[in-house]
Amino acid sequence: MRPRFMFVGDSMTIGSAGEHTWRYRMWRHLEASLGPGGYAIVGPRTTLYDPEAGAAVSTAYADPAFPEDARAHLAGWGEGWLHMAPLVGEAVAATGANVLLVSLGLIDLGFYTNSDQTTENVRAFLAAARAADPDVRVVLLPVIPNVRAEEEPPFAAECARFNRLLARTVADLHTRRSPLVLAAPPAGYDLRTDTYDGTHPGPAGEHKLAAAFAAALHGAWGWGGAYVPAPERHRRLSGRPCAAPTPVG
Repeated sequence: MRPRFMFVGDSMTIGSAGEHTWRYRMWRHLEASLGPGGYAIVGPRTTLYDPEAGAAVSTAYADPAFPEDARAHLAGWGEGWLHMAPLVGEAVAATGANVLLVSLGLIDLGFYTNSDQTTENVRAFLAAARAADPDVRVVLLPVIPNVRAEEEPPFAAECARFNRLLARTVADLHTRRSPLVLAAPPAGYDLRTDTYDGTHPGPAGEHKLAAAFAAALHGAWGWGGAYVPAPERHRRLSGRPCAAPTPVG
């Protein structure tokens, strides 16, 4: 099959104005490992979050050579499983996405739902994706606890509990026709060096998130290979227009 990837996520996936994003890092990995024409990136959105506008209206990617079609995604600032479950079916049907790379859950646990409720939204999301494409493949990344988890042990415990429930859900709902893969947490992920505010990934974190998905794809289906960080390419910026530090996003 020719994979048609759709990135699904929250603020860590959409990114904000001036950033590369881990989606960009993954695109460069796919270009190097699968080759042009060996895959597609699809999704109903293409923009970054603009903190000044308070909306996802920016096209100011750090590398202006990031192709328009490779910028496609289904990610949103402040959106979680709760928000994506009603959207994913239509997005899969409209774009022909057959491999979903999903990083969600922190915003849900931080603001909207507890671990049990969030797990129910995971199940609703998967059901909707499969209704649109019964053969869809999904790679799911566990929640990466943020600075709030360091400061609030009950929140850290809820994140850990959700990750256990997510692993159980993946095992329960995995089928040969529509396989589910739980990616390993990014190796050596450090909130002090891999994020710029305790939550959102900086360049090092972007590489580690992309590497986690790359390892899952290669381990599950033999696609691509080991993730090798590509040399950074970027526009000249007078200042980094990133969002203000927030507990989750």
